[in-house]
Amino acid sequence: MKLTTKGRYAVTAMLDLGLHQGQGPINLSDISSRQGISLSYLEQLFSRMRKQGLVSSSRGPGGGYTLGRGAEEISVADVIRAVDETVDATRCHGKKNCHGEDRCLTHDLWEELSGQITEFLSSISLASLVERGSVKTVSERQEHALIQMELRT
Repeated sequence: MKLTTKGRYAVTAMLDLGLHQGQGPINLSDISSRQGISLSYLEQLFSRMRKQGLVSSSRGPGGGYTLGRGAEEISVADVIRAVDETVDATRCHGKKNCHGEDRCLTHDLWEELSGQITEFLSSISLASLVERGSVKTVSERQEHALIQMELRT
C-alpha cells in the first residue's frame, strides 16, 4: 500500500485551508508558499476537489478557495478519494487475480487491511485535525517563517 504524493499533498492543502478558513477565501499561492507545494500542482488538486464539492472557489480580487462544507463533514478519506487515490494494499488492486488469474494466499489479509485503513481515514475529520495542538504549532511556525521571508524581500 502506498499513498502517493498526490494524496498527501491534497490532505496537507485541505488542512491548510481548514486552518485559515475564518480568513475568507484563501489564495492557492498562499497555500503553496506555506506548504512548499507547487502552485500548478495545487491548481490540479483543487480542480478535482471542487468537482467533488470539498471546496468552493471565488474569482477576482480577494478570491480564492473555501471549504465546500463544514470541516467536521470532510474526512481524510474524502480528500484522498477526491484526487483519485486509493488505499488499496492488495497487489492486484482488488481484482482478485494476484496469482495468475486467481486470488493469492494473502489476498484476504491485504483486502482487510485496506478496509481498516479506509475506515480509519474516514473516521478523521478535517475539523479534528485542525484542533490538534501539534497541527496548530506547526501552522504557527509556518506563518512566522512566511512573514519573515516576506520581510526580507
